[in-house]
Amino acid sequence: MPDTPHRNTSEMHWRSLAVLNLFRLLCVLGLILSIAVFSHRFVNDPSLRGPFLWLIGGDLVLIGLFAVTILRRKPSFEIQISVQVVTDVIFLVCLMDLFGGVRSGLGILLLPYLAAAGLISRGRMTLFHAAVASIALLIEQAWRVLVYQASFDENFTPALLCVACFAVAWLGHRLSRTAEASEKLAEQRGVDLQNLAQVNQRILQDVSDGVVVVDSLGHIRQFNERAEQLTGRSLLIGDLVAEPLPRLAEAVAAWQQDRTRVAELVAGGRPQKTLRLRMVGLSDEEPGDVMVYLEDMDRLRHESQQLKLAALGRLTANLAHEIRNPLSAISHAAQLLGEETGDDPLYTRLTRIIDDNARRLERMVHDVLELNRRDRLQITEIDLAQWLSGFLEEFRQVEKIAPLLPLVCPPDVVIRFDPGHLHQVLWNLARNGWRYCSQGEGSLTFTVHQADGHWMLDVFNDGPPVPADAQVQLFEPFFTTESKGTGLGLYIAREICAANAAHLVYAPPDKGARFRITFGMNDGQKNTNG
Repeated sequence: MPDTPHRNTSEMHWRSLAVLNLFRLLCVLGLILSIAVFSHRFVNDPSLRGPFLWLIGGDLVLIGLFAVTILRRKPSFEIQISVQVVTDVIFLVCLMDLFGGVRSGLGILLLPYLAAAGLISRGRMTLFHAAVASIALLIEQAWRVLVYQASFDENFTPALLCVACFAVAWLGHRLSRTAEASEKLAEQRGVDLQNLAQVNQRILQDVSDGVVVVDSLGHIRQFNERAEQLTGRSLLIGDLVAEPLPRLAEAVAAWQQDRTRVAELVAGGRPQKTLRLRMVGLSDEEPGDVMVYLEDMDRLRHESQQLKLAALGRLTANLAHEIRNPLSAISHAAQLLGEETGDDPLYTRLTRIIDDNARRLERMVHDVLELNRRDRLQITEIDLAQWLSGFLEEFRQVEKIAPLLPLVCPPDVVIRFDPGHLHQVLWNLARNGWRYCSQGEGSLTFTVHQADGHWMLDVFNDGPPVPADAQVQLFEPFFTTESKGTGLGLYIAREICAANAAHLVYAPPDKGARFRITFGMNDGQKNTNG
């Protein structure tokens, strides 16, 4: 890993060196064209043509040689850049001397070469290149003074050009340092952004809620796997959200009009899930972009039930001790009081009232304690037809019921439920149904059928239906229409069903009363009829 940045930087250097070589070629071609067209001295003086062509030809040969060495990456970059700069300096100084020295103006071409070399080498050897150029300029000027008897007054211009070479080299050095620092900063920022993107992606995938990001045009910009699991649909980035999830698209469009709206979505798949949609705008610059959180209401209800059970467990632990002991004392005192008072009707009635209410409180405590059994699930597969036959036979014997209790159930129905819990729930429903029915042949029936991929068990009795106003409170704790009831039977039955991934509801028929248990609602079990 530590060598990777170095290899990337070197490759960039080689590409820059190739661009510099191309620039060198274009400059030579430009010189040939400009001198051939605009220099009358070159056209009229044959003595200049030969040296000029030799210089140009030699430089073109070197340009081709440099192209080969750059492609082969040999010798090293530092050697090649130094050799090329020295070659350019010699070529330009010789060309400048050929056309009259500093006065020709060709010396100014040294500056872009030095600047380019300083930027490419990132500050390395830039002062050396400037020194080589200055020495070459001073040698050329000294040669002109000695050979051509040039005036010493002309030394000022080469001196300024030497200063310009060092200034350009220093500027290239500073710019290269700035570029290098900016490159390192950009590289670090890129790494940070990549790490941040990975962290965001990991967080997005690990959240318990589904997440779908939708832009103002209704296209899916991002989503996590949980969103596909909850919706039961395959999602693709760039697709219109209305294609796999039309209801979600409608909810997003409605939210974009009124950001205070809250929506729910019934997702497909088995089992179906009710999802609550929570939408958040991404930015003020793009008001139409929205992030949609898909919250599984079944999971939230389950977590709420777990919290309620934890609190109920703490309550029942104290309830058994704090209430049962005083109840035992009250019952014992009532029994002693009844023995002391003899046959006095008034005292007999009072002691009976005390004893009946003590028993009622005892049953209430027992029912509350039964709620705590939800934590100890032992869900197994149950052959429902065989299990119901045994249950009904036991129920008839214990309750001393003479008429047969009709059962309609396909022979191959298999459900997943805790057998002890199922026994408790059905005993409560069957006992209530027998109490309110006509207690004749066929007055209490049990029917198993399938609907929407789930097995359902209906417990029907021909007694009076539950009043409409009482149906709302039917499963609330401590709600009862009997003076001696605890109001916890149906509540406990529904809670036990929920713990076993089933739903218990009151399904009013045309006549009589009917309670329905739907199995396999939340655990994803597949119910088939063959």
